[in-house]
Amino acid sequence: MPPLTRWFIKTAMVYLAAALLVGLGLAARGLGYVPAWWTALSPVYFHLFMVGWVAQLIFGVVYWMFPKYSQAHPHGSERAWLAVYWCLNAGLLLRAVAEPMLTLWPVVGWRWGVAVSALLQWTAGLLFVVNTWSRVKER
Repeated sequence: MPPLTRWFIKTAMVYLAAALLVGLGLAARGLGYVPAWWTALSPVYFHLFMVGWVAQLIFGVVYWMFPKYSQAHPHGSERAWLAVYWCLNAGLLLRAVAEPMLTLWPVVGWRWGVAVSALLQWTAGLLFVVNTWSRVKER
C-alpha cells in the first residue's frame, strides 16, 4: 500500500473517531450532560464524517486502486495528490474551528475562516477530479 494511501486512510480513521465523539456529545446534549455550546458543533459532526471520513477514505482508495495513469506516473501528479491531502485536511480543520466559533461569536474573522476553509476543500476536490479523471477508463 503506497504511503499516501496510508496517510489518507489513517487520517480518515482519526476523523471517524472524532466525528463519533462529537456525535456522542450531541446526543448527550439532549440529556443535559454536555454544555449548551456543544450544539454549535452540529455542522462539524457532518463535515468530520462526510469529508474527513468518507471523502478521505475514498480518495485514499482511489489513489491506490484505480488504473495507472502511466508507467512513469502511475497515480498521476504526485504534487497534486499531496496538495489534495493538505488542502482537504487544512480546510477541514479550519472549518472545524471557524464554523462553531462563527455560531458562538459572529464576527467577520470567523466568516473569513469558513470561506477560506471552503475554498481549501473545493481546491482539494477539484485537484482530485482533475488528477483522477484520466484514470477512469475502460479495460
